[in-house]
Amino acid sequence: MYIAMNRFKIALGREEDFIQIWRERDSHLHEVPGFKSFNLLQGATHEDHTLFTSHSTWDSEADFIAWTKSEAFRKAHASASPDRTIYLGPPQFEGFKAVL
Repeated sequence: MYIAMNRFKIALGREEDFIQIWRERDSHLHEVPGFKSFNLLQGATHEDHTLFTSHSTWDSEADFIAWTKSEAFRKAHASASPDRTIYLGPPQFEGFKAVL
């Protein structure tokens, strides 16, 4: 199993805008071999941002990497928000292989 996560720092007051982007987006993940599940998680609020993470589970790291090079990936990210005032910097990727 492989877990892929992107951490997002979202500007205060823009949390609902960010959630709406994800709610309306067609991820195309259902088309991808090896995909198991997806969650959008909201974390702590700090002085200047609220932390969110996208969390997807895959059969393997190879399946995740294949998705990042796929047409489904391009389609899913084509509708990403151009409104850069929502984000405090780019997302921070973290990938994890299950060891137990």
